[in-house]
Amino acid sequence: MSNAEELQLMKGNDAIAEAALRAGCRAYFGYPITPQNELIAYMAKNLMDRGGVFIQAESETAAINMVYGASCAGARAMTSSSSPGISLKQEGMSYAAGADIPLVLVNVVRGGPGLGSIAPSQSDYFQSTRGGGHGDYYCIVLAPKSVQECADLTYLAFDLADQYRTPVIVLADGMIGQMMEGVVLPPQRSQTDLPKRDWIVGNMYKQKNGGVVRPSKHITSINLVPEELEAKTLARFERYETIKKNEVRFEAVGYRTACGEFSGEGPDLTLVAYGTSARVALGAKKLAEKEGIKLGLFRPITLWPFPYQALAKIAATSNPILTVEMSLGQLVEDVKLSVLEAPVSGKRAQVHLLGHSGGVIPTEEEVFAEAKRILGGK
Repeated sequence: MSNAEELQLMKGNDAIAEAALRAGCRAYFGYPITPQNELIAYMAKNLMDRGGVFIQAESETAAINMVYGASCAGARAMTSSSSPGISLKQEGMSYAAGADIPLVLVNVVRGGPGLGSIAPSQSDYFQSTRGGGHGDYYCIVLAPKSVQECADLTYLAFDLADQYRTPVIVLADGMIGQMMEGVVLPPQRSQTDLPKRDWIVGNMYKQKNGGVVRPSKHITSINLVPEELEAKTLARFERYETIKKNEVRFEAVGYRTACGEFSGEGPDLTLVAYGTSARVALGAKKLAEKEGIKLGLFRPITLWPFPYQALAKIAATSNPILTVEMSLGQLVEDVKLSVLEAPVSGKRAQVHLLGHSGGVIPTEEEVFAEAKRILGGK
């Protein structure tokens, strides 16, 4: 392997930034906020040396609109922030979704609501998976659980944004952003290898006489004719159905699979978690193994589109499910919807919640104890 492909020790925030650069990001606009400041600092140090544009904007609102403009001009562009800063970007995200603009937004989540704390949290789940801003739209949401996935999913985010012309959110929590682990970084993408954007503003071509013409291209999210706006929105929702069909990602630990179907004897209880909570849940699973208790772990990697059908197949066993999240009942709503999609063969699987808020992180022992309580002290 070349040096660029060797294992490196990096923070999650730094891995996100470097992966973005290698994915061809050449425009970054942001505003400092903890716990994602290493990301913006990395971009400030490295982006311009690679021929890109870095601007520390005057506000989060300004930053998201700069990303919108850079993407319209043809650049792979991104911004990042943490919870209250992301709230300020939601109007711009809605504009981008309404104008079919590809961009990448990274949210390194901290405790809320309000200014809250700077400790890790997962309380922005609804904001990310339900659009966040006004209007009918969704964003693809990718949730890393490790520094390696910080790099891999950020790299993927730019391709998905271009493929579907949509905003993509990389949703990490403060623990994932701040922790250091080994990572193998993805290869550097050449600007000539990036997808062509024939829809951009100012797509220049030369006339025979040597003059340059800029075709009139109008990119906007506004349409004052209700029927036309509805038709455009319905067309976008058809694209969302394609995303649901092709881009669902998850990890199932503790299950046997055959031809993509869950088979064989399943665990006594399934833990559902993402990000840092999934790491804690995996530790609880290992504690359970020492006492002969079988716990499974289902980890959604795409929070939108959510892997409803895959989780429904697990729920069809009717064994209980424990949702572990660093919020007070957001992920659990999608878990319950998954259970409703499961074929009924007797009683439905019971869904339980172990949630924390404000930056409190659950422990492996706490999760295991709750699992044992649900199983009746087994």
